[in-house]
Amino acid sequence: MDKLEKQKCPVCFKNILTLTEDNMEIPYFGRVFLFSMQCQDKECNYNMSDVETEEQKEPTRYTLEINSEKDMNIRVVKSSNAGVKIPQLKMSMEPGVASVGFVSNVEGILDRFKKVIEEERNSTEDEEVKDNAKKLLKKIWKVKLGEFPIKLIIEDASGNSAIISDKAKIEKLKTK
Repeated sequence: MDKLEKQKCPVCFKNILTLTEDNMEIPYFGRVFLFSMQCQDKECNYNMSDVETEEQKEPTRYTLEINSEKDMNIRVVKSSNAGVKIPQLKMSMEPGVASVGFVSNVEGILDRFKKVIEEERNSTEDEEVKDNAKKLLKKIWKVKLGEFPIKLIIEDASGNSAIISDKAKIEKLKTK
């Protein structure tokens, strides 16, 4: 990534925000631009990233049936404007001010959910929450092994997201 000059952090206002930008060609998707900001102050730890496509895209919904271990390697591009849903696990990432964009794969998406569940489990004394977290983590493990089929849905009004696979169903997203 190309490092840019240091700027003031918008959260802690210290002069230690590192801005980076890069671009890459993603097969079947085209050229994308990756942007990130990260505060180097350990107390603040502000972080923001996004992915944008070179060409203007239509609002889009991608749906992927995940039913095998091989599906974990399918490339996923998520912009900060995108929402991610896994209805069978009742999990979602909603777009908003704190939403980040990234390039990953299906396993990386599941690992992001797994990390949040583990943090919740480890920070509570509530036994019911711990038990529910344990059950959900077990289901994620089964998904990774191809033993528990799910649907991964990405909805992006900006069109800057994609699931790069012939298995992915692509629809025009109706915006409100």
